[in-house]
Amino acid sequence: MRAQTLRFQRLFQVLMALTGVSLAYSSIGSGSLPLATVPADFDMPGTQQGEMLVDQLLRPGACSVCHNGYDLDHEPQRPWAASMMGQAGRDPIFFAALAIAEQDADSGGHYCLRCHAPAAWTEGLTNPTDGSALTEANGGRDGVSCHICHRMVDPVFDASENPADDAAILAGLIDAPVEEVHTGQFVLDPEDRRRGPFDLGPGFGFHQWRQSPFHRDSLMCATCHDVSNPIFTRQPDGTYAKNGTGQHPTHDKLDEFPIERTFSEWANSDFAQAEIEMNGRFGGNKTAVATCQDCHMPDQTGTGCAPPFGSPVRDDVPQHSFAGANSWVLEAIRATNPDTDTGLSLESVTNAVANNIAMLEAASDIDLFVNSSTLTVRVVNQTGHKLPTGYGEGRRMWLHVTFFDNADNVVGEHGQYDDTTAVLTTSDTRVWEVKHGLDAAMSMETGLPVGESFHFILNNTTEKDNRIPPRGYNAAPFEAVQAEPVGASFQQEHYWDDVP
Repeated sequence: MRAQTLRFQRLFQVLMALTGVSLAYSSIGSGSLPLATVPADFDMPGTQQGEMLVDQLLRPGACSVCHNGYDLDHEPQRPWAASMMGQAGRDPIFFAALAIAEQDADSGGHYCLRCHAPAAWTEGLTNPTDGSALTEANGGRDGVSCHICHRMVDPVFDASENPADDAAILAGLIDAPVEEVHTGQFVLDPEDRRRGPFDLGPGFGFHQWRQSPFHRDSLMCATCHDVSNPIFTRQPDGTYAKNGTGQHPTHDKLDEFPIERTFSEWANSDFAQAEIEMNGRFGGNKTAVATCQDCHMPDQTGTGCAPPFGSPVRDDVPQHSFAGANSWVLEAIRATNPDTDTGLSLESVTNAVANNIAMLEAASDIDLFVNSSTLTVRVVNQTGHKLPTGYGEGRRMWLHVTFFDNADNVVGEHGQYDDTTAVLTTSDTRVWEVKHGLDAAMSMETGLPVGESFHFILNNTTEKDNRIPPRGYNAAPFEAVQAEPVGASFQQEHYWDDVP
């Protein structure tokens, strides 16, 4: 119980910090908030609200008869439900950040909810844009649901690979997607033709299906894991200026302010060039990995639906656990929502937390070197992207070193974290993180100070990014995709950092 209490103390401290930050800065500078933006300022290509509903997107419960309740390790539904994908529409940290976005920019939630509640966004349930209309009853809190992924269409049509229907779907869009999709610019099949990597055969009659190589392609993950802010446009000098009214002029992620570049980091790593032998580090039947799915949806031996339905046993059934960096928000969600709404259980959450911790442990190695009185710690990034990657406001990694004498008494400590106050001592250790902020122009427009900021939707500078790059790191390609280090430097091909 003590551990659970401490976790919720940290949760409420974070929520208080998030919701109080704009009030604390409201009197600084000459600008004012919120920005006078409208939903159209955040519009992007791809499927639009209300455009595609020939067949309604089904809720996850519609998939439970065949894909739930028979094998927690291999079935799709319970592991998905116990992932941050399945709970993206209930994540309390997301809703705290959404509240800040709405305080900072009118209709800012139109942008945020596109990835966290995509089915609800597509069906127009995200109006008002603060998320207040999302309920369990209308499916607004279902997160990244089964039908979102399994009706997703490859935005780059290839007649030799993609389902033939996709050419007409892409041609019929109001706003055709850019080839390098990002920031929730998904394309959905308007009909209920469920896509996946397998050929289900001519006799399969449970639902319409299409075989889709896209679902094994890292580009699918780029849809929501390269994130840019479309209200800013990159200038010739490399700065980012706020647009006028209306959509971004190009929708090219490289012309917008970079918030997350997880896919681009991978695309410029060695993993994107060929499979790398990792000796099963990330689980599954493949010991050599390359794509996002190889690590985050490792291939298992099992069946894709309940055995009574005649599903064949395969040795490449993707696990739907989507293991990542978050090992405690699921417990917060379960403690504040009934399992009948979330699809969670003690067993599934315990299993998911174990998978996430295993992923974190596999993500890095540590080597130690002693020279005279100096201990040097080398942290080696074993992932296909920066370490850590993703949502910068919610992720940091630090080195915690404790020295003992021969009697096991603590004689020195670096990077101490206080569980009762959630305060990290940063002055005596290295913290790997990305921090965004505001330049002078945005300071004048908003009234917020220049520099580091916790205002996700207003930030237009990167103040710090010392996260450890992946193997194959090269400075020029990383700079080209707006993922270069800031306030730190790494030698070419180095995917480690040494800390004395």
